Amino acid sequence: MKNKDIKILLVDDEPDILEIIGYNLSAEGYEIITAEDGIKAIKKAKKERPQLIIMDVMMPGMDGIEACEQIRKVPELSNTIITFLTARGEDYSQMAGFDAGADDYITKPIKPKVLTSKVKALLRRLNEERPSQKILKIGELIINREEYKISHHGKEIILPRKEFELLSLLATKPNKVFKREEILDKVWGNDVVVGGRTIDVHIRKLREKIGDDCFKTVKGVGYKFVD
Repeated sequence: MKNKDIKILLVDDEPDILEIIGYNLSAEGYEIITAEDGIKAIKKAKKERPQLIIMDVMMPGMDGIEACEQIRKVPELSNTIITFLTARGEDYSQMAGFDAGADDYITKPIKPKVLTSKVKALLRRLNEERPSQKILKIGELIINREEYKISHHGKEIILPRKEFELLSLLATKPNKVFKREEILDKVWGNDVVVGGRTIDVHIRKLREKIGDDCFKTVKGVGYKFVD
């Protein structure tokens, strides 16, 4: 996918931030859409269907966390990559972001060249080939990799992109223990720096949606999917 075919939605209540980031990403050839708050972000995301959303956390009206949660409920936006851009670096803020379904987290201020490199790394996932097996069935769990949908006991469940990719990875080899390093590499990639607790947050969310018995923690090693 060429840069001119990629839409990026920038969401921030500070006009200067929108202007600076928008200018630098436009220079790379991306189509830039902007919104000043979470409510407008949801409307524009539904209308424009961007490949990437870069969103501030602290905003008036509806903050980035709530907006992210709402966007993740829209099936048409299940493949959209969401990364938070914020000056807050506390663990709570980052965990809240991942809990809401964010794919990554960028702390501002950030140099333009670093930002564009980060964006390229995030968008690189869109060009990655998907596994040849489009439909994966394990017991009562059906994973449709082509449509990014899952069904569990006949009930369709919409998962955020990273939760889907994590589940899909673990389910490819039931009962195999995937090491944390392997999970980070295959789900988040070498170009994305995330905290060690990121996997734990996503596993917890999957347990809540699919069932605690489906996942087993192997302390000091990683996780496995139990069929």
